[in-house]
Amino acid sequence: MRSIILLAFFSLYFTFTSHAQERLSSTINSNWLFLKGDTTQAGAAAKWQPVSVPHTWNAQDVLDDEPGYYRGTGWYKKTLYIPADWKEKEVYLYFEGAAQVAEVFINGKPVGKHIGSYTFFSFPISRFLKYNAAGNTPNQLVVKVDNSHNKDIPPLTGDYTFFGGIYRDVYLQALDKVHFDADNHATNGIFIATPKVTGDNAELRIKGAFVNKSNQKKKLLVRHQLLDADGNVFQELKKNFSASPGQKVSFDQELKHIKKARLWSVDDPYLYRVVSTISEAGSSTVLDEVTNPLGFRWFSFDAAKGFFLNGEPLKLIGASRHQDFKEMGNALSDAMHVRDVGLLKAMGGNFLRIAHYPQDPAILQACDRLGILAIIETPMGNHITETEAFAVNAANIQREMVRQNYNHPSLIVWSYMNEVLLRPQHEKGSERQELYFKNVAKLAQQLEDLTRKEDPHRYTLISNNGNFDLYNRTGLTRIPMLVGWNLYLGWYTDTFEDFGAYLDRHHQELPDKPVLVTEYGADADSRLHSFAPVRFDKTVEYTNAFHQAYLKAILERPFVAAGLIWNLAEFSSEHRVESTPHINSKGILTGDRKPKDGYRFYQANLLKDPYIQIGSKEWQLRTGFAASETNLTCTQAVVVFSNQPAVSLKLNGKLVGTASTEQGVVRFHVPFINGLNRIQAYASLDGAEITDQTDIQFDLLSQNLRSNALPFKTLHVSLGDQRMFYDEAAGQVWLPEQAYQPGSWGYVGGKVYTMENTTRHSYGSDKNILGTALDPVYATQRTGIEQFKLDVPAGDYEVTLHFAELVSGIKKEELAYNLGDGKQTAEDFEERVFDVSVNKKRMLSGLSNTGYLYPERAVSSKINVSVKHNEGITIGFKPLKGEAILNGIQVRKIR
Repeated sequence: MRSIILLAFFSLYFTFTSHAQERLSSTINSNWLFLKGDTTQAGAAAKWQPVSVPHTWNAQDVLDDEPGYYRGTGWYKKTLYIPADWKEKEVYLYFEGAAQVAEVFINGKPVGKHIGSYTFFSFPISRFLKYNAAGNTPNQLVVKVDNSHNKDIPPLTGDYTFFGGIYRDVYLQALDKVHFDADNHATNGIFIATPKVTGDNAELRIKGAFVNKSNQKKKLLVRHQLLDADGNVFQELKKNFSASPGQKVSFDQELKHIKKARLWSVDDPYLYRVVSTISEAGSSTVLDEVTNPLGFRWFSFDAAKGFFLNGEPLKLIGASRHQDFKEMGNALSDAMHVRDVGLLKAMGGNFLRIAHYPQDPAILQACDRLGILAIIETPMGNHITETEAFAVNAANIQREMVRQNYNHPSLIVWSYMNEVLLRPQHEKGSERQELYFKNVAKLAQQLEDLTRKEDPHRYTLISNNGNFDLYNRTGLTRIPMLVGWNLYLGWYTDTFEDFGAYLDRHHQELPDKPVLVTEYGADADSRLHSFAPVRFDKTVEYTNAFHQAYLKAILERPFVAAGLIWNLAEFSSEHRVESTPHINSKGILTGDRKPKDGYRFYQANLLKDPYIQIGSKEWQLRTGFAASETNLTCTQAVVVFSNQPAVSLKLNGKLVGTASTEQGVVRFHVPFINGLNRIQAYASLDGAEITDQTDIQFDLLSQNLRSNALPFKTLHVSLGDQRMFYDEAAGQVWLPEQAYQPGSWGYVGGKVYTMENTTRHSYGSDKNILGTALDPVYATQRTGIEQFKLDVPAGDYEVTLHFAELVSGIKKEELAYNLGDGKQTAEDFEERVFDVSVNKKRMLSGLSNTGYLYPERAVSSKINVSVKHNEGITIGFKPLKGEAILNGIQVRKIR
């Protein structure tokens, strides 16, 4: 392995020396060793594991059933082999991200410390390196990273996981003694602005600095060449400078009256490149060179008319994005980051909110190339700490964010707070809380002033949760240039019809303040479906209705500049529970980037090219009841998304119907048959057809369990539930409960479980049911059930009963993100004991929540039953103390 490393660095060495004066920058992501915990305690027996970066130590522990995840120290080490002639260079270590405090050591000596999980940082390391004239010299690099909670470092809390580790690329850089400033918050020392752009004329301003760390006075030429997309020189700026030994020289160069510049837009994201070089006067030898993107565009927000790009109105529709991926944490490759931007573009989106923190540089690079406008924000949400240290760290992170991302033409808004009053500190209504509000506003103003000074050409934004009166009273709607609202009316509270009224209120009370809807969305578990969806059931169908209502309201109001879906993809939120534990499921893509119906809905409304897709393709196995013994079909809705005016649907080659689309959606009532159902959707376009097809396997059932036409095989029922749950892994569909009717099946007695001591709408329990992946089944139940009856024919059956005690008595903090008050709540735990019999034979005795039924844990019991003629199956529940419960039941005929 050592010989391979030496060979790689000799290759880099010879590449460097063949272009002796240019900078070298290469990743050093391979061959690290990692140790989690305190090295002093681990001692000599510490077992370092080989890893490559990007790396996080939280990829798995955020998914297990144990509450919480490791927030502490991790150590990384690596041997660097430094070429001998780098002794005459300036060597830097450059980190794209390490969470959240990083300390760097070379050969046992401290090099530097960086605070903040999401911004870049670099350190000069030349004076710490060892050199050997004979060849490459080994040097020991050690990085200590700590993601512990720190009251003085934002973010303090958030509805996402604070992964630890060196989770982005690390570079080793070698620069000439004369180079562009590499000590300006990990920037490349060049800052490009276009102060004035029109269709006919443009101005360019390039600011920056370079340093002369040689021991000689230098006469230098700084040149900036504007190259078009084909590499041709479009414009040029150059100036001569003198630099004394050790001197830093600043420059501010302007180019006015640029004619015939091709504009950058979302449909034509034309990019120029600015290649900046330093050379000795009279010499062609380049000492340093950096490249930055350039796009000529102008934009504005209007409080009455919305957003304008290059003088044309443009409704901004897109999504927010977190940086993690299913089972990988936040340690993603550049290609995965770029893919997400591509998925947003493929949706027809034109706007990205990089939330709630700066992300990999590949994100804005992709936005520049693909034509996606962007917001970027610093990680400050929910509340602040009223300390000088917190304010200093917040300002430094803001400054780093602005300088590091300054040169991207796609970026139009800087943001610095998100829902910062979601969890106000101190007693409600107290003088101390009022002082807290003033301190929040004071910090906001400081960040606003800092941002406007750093960049007077872009807009500023604070995103607020839906407490209009509080944000308005504390001044947070007046400090930034733009106001963003994160609105979930119709999900956490009220109905989504109230969404439009909220927007109208903003326009009436703040008529001079441009408004953006910076978040809106609803959870969608792709496994859950309902033909009569209700709020908080997490079905695909309810979420579809939510997005239809919100997009309609946004598009109807010219003063609403933007709508940003929360979120592009499902993301990690370790403390979340419910049907998808540890995952916020509001994404319109799954955590592994598979489209949900929400994604298809936006494609149908935003794409210009012809589009048609059948909805809920992932629901490949359906079930339902035959219309009658002679009509062996079951009619269920099938949704098609299309941007065409009319769509037709065929089932197994026969036309079901043709219907007009409304808001890109059309619903067909399809008579499914038992077995394979091939569905084809198509639309006519200029004499041709655009089509989509899917196959659905349908398991047709009869309510008459002794039917000859459809003999009984299996049944899966979720009690206390009105949804269908598709368990793809098991190839099973769970049906909603029903009351017993003779000849069929169902429950007798009891009521649907609902949560108590909660401020939000209840659908089952919001707990993480341990020991199962079938959380939707175990999170609902029927309490006080007396019987479950099935009038099955004679034969041998396997009956599986599923139980979960949903009332634990354990105090838990109600999540502020569910619009709870964040206080500790506890249910009134009561002991329950009951027996379970099958056909009057007692099978489970004294089933108790102080015994087998451990609270918040899945329990199942499988029972074999032999059924005689006309006997059927009757499962009886006899309460001995409290009420009996049942969460789910499965019945399978064996013979």
